[in-house]
Amino acid sequence: MQVIPYEAIGGEQSVRKLVDRFYDLMDTLPEAKGLRALHPESLVSSREKLFMFMSGWLGGPPLFVEKFGHPRLRARHTPFPIGESERDQWLMCMQQSVNELDVEQKWRDFLMEKLNGLADFMRNKEG
Repeated sequence: MQVIPYEAIGGEQSVRKLVDRFYDLMDTLPEAKGLRALHPESLVSSREKLFMFMSGWLGGPPLFVEKFGHPRLRARHTPFPIGESERDQWLMCMQQSVNELDVEQKWRDFLMEKLNGLADFMRNKEG
């Protein structure tokens, strides 16, 4: 029987917690100010879109696809300059958020492995 990551980490409640904590950190940590600057003043829409994306990406309900179609992540992010610094800021906030989830270490490791690949894939500028 295959384990679905969405279910293994606690489903909707855990994905929402992960996303909310991520945006709380991004919004308040001085070392994430470059990443924060790429976002609108209000993070309400960003939070909801990331939650919907993460839900489907982790094998849960495909909420993002149902509402917006294929994620086309790189295309949707081309207006924003994403280099190593922005990637690393995103991963820093995500790492702390993942670390705070009440799940087995193997699932935190799994999430960070996948999120590292995703974040690096989003880079669209040098440096």
